[in-house]
Amino acid sequence: MSRRIIVVGGGIAGLAAAHRLVELDRERSLGLEVKLLEAAPRLGGSIATERIGDFLVEAGPDSFITEKPWALRLCERLGITSRLISTQAAYQKVYVVHRGALKPLPEGFFLLAPTRLWPFLRTPLFSWSGKLRMACELFVRRAGTDGDESLAAFVRRRFGAEALDRVAQPLVGGIYAADPEKLSLAATMPRFLELERRKRSIIWAMWSEQWRRSRSRLSGSGARWSLFVTFSGGMQEFVDAVANRLPEASVRVGTPVIGLERNATQGTWTLCTSGGERFDTTAVILAAPAYRSAEIVAPLAADLADDLNAIPYASTATVSLAYREEDFPHAPDSFGFVVPSAEARKLMACTFSSMKYAGRAPEGHLLLRAFVGGALQPSLFEDDDATMENNVRHELASLLGVKAEPLFSRVRRHPRSMPQYHVGHGERVRRIEGRLSGLSGLALAGSAYHGVGIADCVHSGEEAAEKILARLG
Repeated sequence: MSRRIIVVGGGIAGLAAAHRLVELDRERSLGLEVKLLEAAPRLGGSIATERIGDFLVEAGPDSFITEKPWALRLCERLGITSRLISTQAAYQKVYVVHRGALKPLPEGFFLLAPTRLWPFLRTPLFSWSGKLRMACELFVRRAGTDGDESLAAFVRRRFGAEALDRVAQPLVGGIYAADPEKLSLAATMPRFLELERRKRSIIWAMWSEQWRRSRSRLSGSGARWSLFVTFSGGMQEFVDAVANRLPEASVRVGTPVIGLERNATQGTWTLCTSGGERFDTTAVILAAPAYRSAEIVAPLAADLADDLNAIPYASTATVSLAYREEDFPHAPDSFGFVVPSAEARKLMACTFSSMKYAGRAPEGHLLLRAFVGGALQPSLFEDDDATMENNVRHELASLLGVKAEPLFSRVRRHPRSMPQYHVGHGERVRRIEGRLSGLSGLALAGSAYHGVGIADCVHSGEEAAEKILARLG
């Protein structure tokens, strides 16, 4: 038991933590006993891939970002990069719903800022006064305060209301399922905060970066991968590859942890499960959602539990629909579209899965995936499956003209799955980490703290593992 470390939670963060412990144990001959306990009957959390005939349907995340290196580095160490595929370059456009119709996002528009002049001038997404206001960003002064700022306040301050309502809100909503009025800029988009501090103008900074990237491509030093990548057989491959590297019998599914006890004299811990089992251990990594971790630590660290419980979550659902290409009056030619909340539609966004990645649908067919719920439309998540599917089909008929019955549909729900990084999130996380410093042998990992993406979760899990080993000497 003196060398046992238990990871609670079998999502990608918990798997990454357990794998890193095993990896370092093998490198350094530490003699560790690593265990992973997962409450659900399967590993992977929201990551799940389903094969339906020749269709490949993702229940949750369909890819990870390569700009943040941690997931890609793990793939390299696992020896599975040959299974990675990039997005299909021919369909890289993204559309935005504007006044009931799909309008292309201007080429070169990166989340908040335009990086190419002519496409920006031609786009019907913004009025001429809105375009002028966005162009004035080149002359907007830096913020005069160091306090946390909402993403909505930042975009309005630098680019104007149209930029927020028509592009920033739906694009950011697609990432965080969040309300930008509450979302912390520093916690979610620190890059833009840093660009403002260093360059003052976001547009000028993005132009400079685009120029450097163009020079890199011309010199033949372009990136090997696209910004987002996935596995040819779906994201479940990632889960399986990590799990298969863990020692046999080290993983227990269907084992909910409900309590944690500390023996301060011996410096050990005891985990209690709903089945009445007790696991003694030297160290614990809680890689569960923040509210679950709060329940576990509440009896011994009430202040820590309060801060964990204060991190809000949003619920989302995906509705996947399969069609024949001939069912569409005009075949989709992009990755999908996002929907501003001002459009009052019953979906947040829709990905054309089979256009984004190869191998998602058989020849002559299309696979679409709509996103429902989130912080701005929580009531839509409460609809039953039939109502949710009908709502999505009604919106697709209106926007894409597809009125045929789908070949099949799949509704997958993810209750309280998206942590919301509200203004003040960074300070709350610093308090949480400060409280943890007094509980030697306990660490936290997951999407609730420093990033919600797959790469962030991998980094969180691996960092927790390394911190635990450092504390144990």
